[in-house]
Amino acid sequence: MLTRLGLWATAFLSLPRAASAAPFPLKKTEAQWRELVSPQAYRVLFDEGTEAPGSSPLNAEKRAGTFVCAACQLPLFSAAQKYESGTGWPSFWQALPAAVGTTTDFKLLFPRTEYHCARCGGHQGHIFNDGPKPTGKRYCYSKNSRVSHFWCRLTESNCRPSPYEGAALPTELKRRLSFQL
Repeated sequence: MLTRLGLWATAFLSLPRAASAAPFPLKKTEAQWRELVSPQAYRVLFDEGTEAPGSSPLNAEKRAGTFVCAACQLPLFSAAQKYESGTGWPSFWQALPAAVGTTTDFKLLFPRTEYHCARCGGHQGHIFNDGPKPTGKRYCYSKNSRVSHFWCRLTESNCRPSPYEGAALPTELKRRLSFQL
């Protein structure tokens, strides 16, 4: 006979982990991704982990620039859409066009909208309906600087330029990622 806890655990384990996602154009094996990103980045991007709130120096990032996927370098957010949500994670009210895809996850028993990089499928965070105007959305970017990247614009005098800003990706990185921009 099942106990209440057993019934709850059975119900929880039978819930879908996430709604099926569309296939992502950049495909790599687990071994290939592990070669490209750090173990911590892999855990967050492909095992859908998260970082502790308040652990990200990106919360304080105020320069003009672009937040990009740590796995494939796809630009995801403009710093112009970043705002202080008080959650402890960098938050944005809008993603760049065609930069993210979404799925529904049930990891906390209730449905949440999870968003991923549209190119490689790397987990980026969740979308909530408590953001500012004009969208009312909060893209909670559950990453810290060890698993995310911020590129500032070359016009900013207080930043070190990204090697990729305003230029094509280096041939070696294109080969490793196997895509063309």
